[in-house]
Amino acid sequence: MRILIANDDGIYSPGIIALAEVAARFGEVRIVAPDVEQSSMGHAITANRPLSYLKTRVKEFDSYRVNGTPADCVAVGLHQWGGADLILSGINLGLNLGSALWHSGTLAAAKQAVLSGARGIAFSTAAEHEEPMFEKLQPHVEAVLKVLLRQPSLQLVNVNLPPEPKGIRWTRQSIRQYDGRMVQGKDPMGREIYWFTVVPVREAEEGTDRWAVEHGWISITPLRVDLTNDIELAKLAAAPTSTEGEK
Repeated sequence: MRILIANDDGIYSPGIIALAEVAARFGEVRIVAPDVEQSSMGHAITANRPLSYLKTRVKEFDSYRVNGTPADCVAVGLHQWGGADLILSGINLGLNLGSALWHSGTLAAAKQAVLSGARGIAFSTAAEHEEPMFEKLQPHVEAVLKVLLRQPSLQLVNVNLPPEPKGIRWTRQSIRQYDGRMVQGKDPMGREIYWFTVVPVREAEEGTDRWAVEHGWISITPLRVDLTNDIELAKLAAAPTSTEGEK
């Protein structure tokens, strides 16, 4: 099995090495990641300039750095390798829960995999106060991969690991509150500046990704790239359109 590894923290992040070491137990691994940090880039792609694809030394792995976004890395990496069976993204330095999924570069790499016809799994862990101990998380990453590889119908999955996991929970995305706000300030010259920052989100609902991680569980959330609101679409399709009602 060919496994392409990407991330949004950059090719020299310790998280990508930890993920590649686990992935190598399941198949042939290649790392293709941004040359600099690309956190919160979402699913941006680079269309206004060419991209580079440069061989880079990352331990013993076949590795390349790209001067683009996480989605760029997956697109270029699949092209250069002639395809892959599975794309893993992470392990991200910071959780990707709830509304953060909309702007997560880590998840975007996994989404690009699905758009390209492969499976995509994103891994993230907490990094609020200190760097995660990735060696301790590796057995849990392996356990998650064993579970997910037995579920081939799950094409896009978001995984979040607490610092000391006590097990695995299947979860849904928490959508109760958006975890960002704009903070206004001044630069040293007295000019107005604005900083988009994350604020604590409380009261997570049981069964959600946030609730699981807050209670020490590994959160596994099956996702899809189809954003269609099926419930509303079914209601609209069943009702007559305005022109039909006028006949």
